[in-house]
Amino acid sequence: MGSRRNTELFLLIASAFPVILLYALYVTTTGATLSFETLAVPLGLFAAFAAAHIAERILAPGADPAILPIVFVLSGIGITFVTRLKPELAMNQLMILFASIALMVVTLALVRNLDMVRRYKYTFGIIGIVLLLLPMFVGTTIYGSKLWISIPGIGSIQPGEFAKIFIVLFLAGYLSENRELLSISNHKFLGLKIPRFRLLLPLLVVWGVCMAIVAFERDLGSALLFYTVFLMMLYVATGRVSYVVIGILLLFIGGFGMYQIMDHVQVRFNIWLNPFADPQGDGYQLVQSLYSLADGGLVGVGIGRGLSSSIPVVESDFIFSAIGEEMGLLGGAAVLLLFMLFAVRGLTVAARAKSDLAAFIASGLTASISFQAFLIVGGVTRLIPLTGVTLPFMSQGGSSLLASFIIVALLMRAGDEATGRNVELAGTGTGQAEAPTPSLAAAGVSKAGTRIFGAVSGSAVGSHARPGSRVRRRALDTPESGVLGRVALAKRLTREVVLFTGLFALLIGNLTYIQVVMAKTYQEMPNNNHTIAKAAYIKRGSIITSDGVTLAESLQQEDGTYVRSYPNGNMAAHTVGYFSNQYGASGIEASQNETLTGSQDYSSWQNAINSLAGISQPGNSVQLTIDSRIQAAAELALSGKRGAIVVLDPRTGAVLAKASAPSYDNSDVSALMGGTDDGDQSLFDRATQALYTPGSTFKVITLAAALDSGTATLQTTYDSPSEMEIGGAEVVNNKGMDLGTLTLEMAFAYSSNVAFGQVATQVGADSLVNYARSFGYGQSLGQDFSTEASIMPDPSQMTEWELAWAGAGQPVGQGHTPGPQTTVMENAVMVAAIANNGLAMNPYIVAQTLSPTGTVVRTTQPRSLGQAISAAAALDAKEAMLEVVDEGSGSAASIAGVQVAGKTGTAEATNDQVNTAFVGFAPYDTPTVAISVMIENYEEGVDEPAAAIAGKVLAAALAAQGA
Repeated sequence: MGSRRNTELFLLIASAFPVILLYALYVTTTGATLSFETLAVPLGLFAAFAAAHIAERILAPGADPAILPIVFVLSGIGITFVTRLKPELAMNQLMILFASIALMVVTLALVRNLDMVRRYKYTFGIIGIVLLLLPMFVGTTIYGSKLWISIPGIGSIQPGEFAKIFIVLFLAGYLSENRELLSISNHKFLGLKIPRFRLLLPLLVVWGVCMAIVAFERDLGSALLFYTVFLMMLYVATGRVSYVVIGILLLFIGGFGMYQIMDHVQVRFNIWLNPFADPQGDGYQLVQSLYSLADGGLVGVGIGRGLSSSIPVVESDFIFSAIGEEMGLLGGAAVLLLFMLFAVRGLTVAARAKSDLAAFIASGLTASISFQAFLIVGGVTRLIPLTGVTLPFMSQGGSSLLASFIIVALLMRAGDEATGRNVELAGTGTGQAEAPTPSLAAAGVSKAGTRIFGAVSGSAVGSHARPGSRVRRRALDTPESGVLGRVALAKRLTREVVLFTGLFALLIGNLTYIQVVMAKTYQEMPNNNHTIAKAAYIKRGSIITSDGVTLAESLQQEDGTYVRSYPNGNMAAHTVGYFSNQYGASGIEASQNETLTGSQDYSSWQNAINSLAGISQPGNSVQLTIDSRIQAAAELALSGKRGAIVVLDPRTGAVLAKASAPSYDNSDVSALMGGTDDGDQSLFDRATQALYTPGSTFKVITLAAALDSGTATLQTTYDSPSEMEIGGAEVVNNKGMDLGTLTLEMAFAYSSNVAFGQVATQVGADSLVNYARSFGYGQSLGQDFSTEASIMPDPSQMTEWELAWAGAGQPVGQGHTPGPQTTVMENAVMVAAIANNGLAMNPYIVAQTLSPTGTVVRTTQPRSLGQAISAAAALDAKEAMLEVVDEGSGSAASIAGVQVAGKTGTAEATNDQVNTAFVGFAPYDTPTVAISVMIENYEEGVDEPAAAIAGKVLAAALAAQGA
């Protein structure tokens, strides 16, 4: 026996390290200095368990060596979190914990032999039922359930916690005497052996009592716990699956009936199905639990740094949510593994028990603890509906703690008796003698080893037995008799081990799903108050331009929180976006949130310690490709207008400027969100999200397709009357101009719709659409931002007339999505590809990521979309675009001393709305800037054309580049 106790001592000492370390981490977060005084709680707890170990050496030297260390770790974690969550209750809980340990020792001293249960089983049963039903009559309703009884001078107790012990003892005594009788089955139905109806009466009685508890005490958890433990014990005792099937069927019938008539059952079930339907009302507890678990992630936020205190009664029913948040998936899984080990060790005790009685006691008590843990953890993790039970050994509360330690004492006693030190293995059967007798007949045992009822001597029968009863039963020879019965019992206990292992594995899998797979989804929910609250204490990194101008930064307030500031007004507001604790984030603030937000850093020992303690690091800064001087010029050009401008470096795809008008004040989003919609759509980024008719700017793609495919050259001639029938309908020139016969180059310069309608039909629908896609149509552009995909229609659905107008840049499709439709960003990518010798580049806006110390963490590398057209075709297209600015419709884009190439466009958005567009690049020989401009509601002769606006912005861009 010494080896068992020595093993237990070693495990206790080993368990002390995580318990003391966990409490030390909590003390550290409070700012206190580590000392024997501040660590008095875990040290005192270890001393109490060490004293219990010494008592166990004397009172139960053969007890299982693993149960006490497991309970020590669970209790240590529990008292740490109760202290952290409810400091005002910590001392009271600690005293109850010490009292529970003492009660465990007293129970061991008083209960020297479990055989006494057989003698007083009915007494225990009556006590258990009375305790279970007592709150119906004198109970106090707390949190909607009538579970507690108030005792003056003591407080509230929950008699149901003690009832489960007495009921398990009664059931163990009853089943040990009647297991053979209950295992008899005379009928078969669908392959199941169905017991006689009168043998189903105990199941029906227990079912009725549990339904009464749900109805009158409104206690779903206790009812489900008692009923499940009874079913488990009944199966372990009889081996009849039919009892389990019938029991589960009754459970569903009762659950459905209660759902129909009991409001609180409906509420629990509906919360489980969708807690987010009422996140501030009925679903609040569960929603907050999920938010906490999602924050925990893999390693947790650190002891004392979680926000689980927002969960009502978190120290009791939802203490596991706090553990999962602050210790992470690893800590939460460790707790579940400890409960799994408790179940395995408890059922191992049952398998080694000296008698059926001891085996049933051990299995029933183990199931009551283990299944209770499954119920509450499954509820707070939304695996099953919430039931409202406590987490054994860990939740705040006296009744549960006292009852749990009594159970531990009884398991120790069962384990000690299992060694057979004083008594040999007892057989099975009803009314069995407590000691072996010389004669089988005298003991009432048949040759098969089964019990003959009524043949037991009076000395062997307890006070509730009836010696000499007139009722004599025939000898029972069943598979549950004798040694074979013990073998069958051991197999069923093994199945129960597998069951509990599977249940806790399921909990760990579900916890992984919440804390890893769904974590980001939960954290990004708009109503997640945890994310909102935590964001206020995080110093986000800055957002700066390529020339060092700060667009966004975080300023610390007196209370330690940070406020987002935008020191340069609304510059690049749509690009930078906004960050609001109430409304979330957009733009770079959203797409680079993980970079800007402080994150865990294990690059040094100090950083690693801070990360483990949950101390976040300042966020990294983001340097954009945007040049503040070019951006300012673009925004000035858009002043008082509606539209967008994009400026790219054609060599790399870097966004040098991106402006959208009207803009908004990103430092006061709440005013914008809370105001009325005036139709301005100022939050809408027209540069990347708006789809426009490209007008004649699309002729750049039509020209490129014709040149690259060999369909035409710049010198190919076309007739360009004021209108021409193509595909059975008219294609007309702008203002009905008759341009006569002209070369393709001049048709491009004068933007002839008729000529380019002919070119498009020569290129063909399939070819034109494919060329458009090579320039970026049909995909969301941007390495680090998103754009609305520009649209080209399905070529198989295009008529010849639709194709002609598409080649001229006007979508006229019927019965399908018309095209072309483009974004301002797509137009910029298209013209940049021409400037870059036909190579299209995927645009990007983040140049570098910088650490808080200024070190470059990451640099964005340019990426191409592919060679849209050959360099030779691009050179010809550049020449034609130069002619547009020098001699054609784009002369307003001219810059003194610099050759500018481009293409104008006038697009009819609706019958009464015309937009003006321009795409171009400069300098012509070595392009360093490409531009796309789109202005809405253009009135010729009144408003400034897009070409003139582009010329101003290009001049500013070239000046900024020093060209």
